[in-house]
Amino acid sequence: MSFYISLSGLKASQTDLSTISNNVANVGSTAFKKSEVAFGDIFAAAPMQTTNQVSGQGVRIQGVNQQFTQGTIETTDKTLDLAITGEGYFTVKGEDGLVSYTRNGAMAVDDDRYVVDTTGARVQVFAVDPDTGTKTVTPSTSTTPADLTDLQIPTTYKGQTDGAQLTSVGVSKEGLVSAVYADGSTVYLGQVAMAAFNSQEGLRQEGDAHWTSTVASGTPILGTANEGMYGAVNSGSLEHSNVDITEELVALIAAQRNFQANSKAIEAANTLTTTIVNMRT
Repeated sequence: MSFYISLSGLKASQTDLSTISNNVANVGSTAFKKSEVAFGDIFAAAPMQTTNQVSGQGVRIQGVNQQFTQGTIETTDKTLDLAITGEGYFTVKGEDGLVSYTRNGAMAVDDDRYVVDTTGARVQVFAVDPDTGTKTVTPSTSTTPADLTDLQIPTTYKGQTDGAQLTSVGVSKEGLVSAVYADGSTVYLGQVAMAAFNSQEGLRQEGDAHWTSTVASGTPILGTANEGMYGAVNSGSLEHSNVDITEELVALIAAQRNFQANSKAIEAANTLTTTIVNMRT
């Protein structure tokens, strides 16, 4: 039995080492969220058996859980670099129509003047009045991603062929995107749609700091930045990974020692078994 107990410990330590390695590897990934392994003991006894005479039967992995704590904010001075201070996710839609959620705000403009993230997915916004910036769709519990629109920044005033040329773009703390043109006119293009979830831990990882909703996470609750449960949008900034490299290195040492200890336990059990077999022969 000791072989299997130590083997479960080896497997658990291996998963712990893999998780820590992934955290360390992504220490420079924008908006990456670190993971931690949750362990649980294995114990079994017969219904009429006295439990204080039975040892445990090893360890099992209960789950690998992401930690959605805030990462540090770094200033980049690029207008379309957006960082969320507080809760919430940007809502983006891929070319296949799949809606996902991210805190990676490294945005850019594609050939069609749509604002896209690092995966090429288009940033979703609430439509606003171009002259006043007032939302034409009021966020509510019944609002769905289908009510959102793609953010597009035309190079001329309201897309007119003979309109004034674009000179600058701004994004407010509330996520309201505005464009200023050569003649001094300002056009409001949309308000960045933010998403929140009843259970962040239930989100499905998709890579590149993107997540999709699941039954466990619940449907997205859409709203606007710097209001209610949603954090503020900081233009010209990016959120770094929330990995603390010092903490991870200490955890790495502990996981390595755990792996070595279980290896020694298997070695000791093997030596004892060999001795017993030699005595019988």
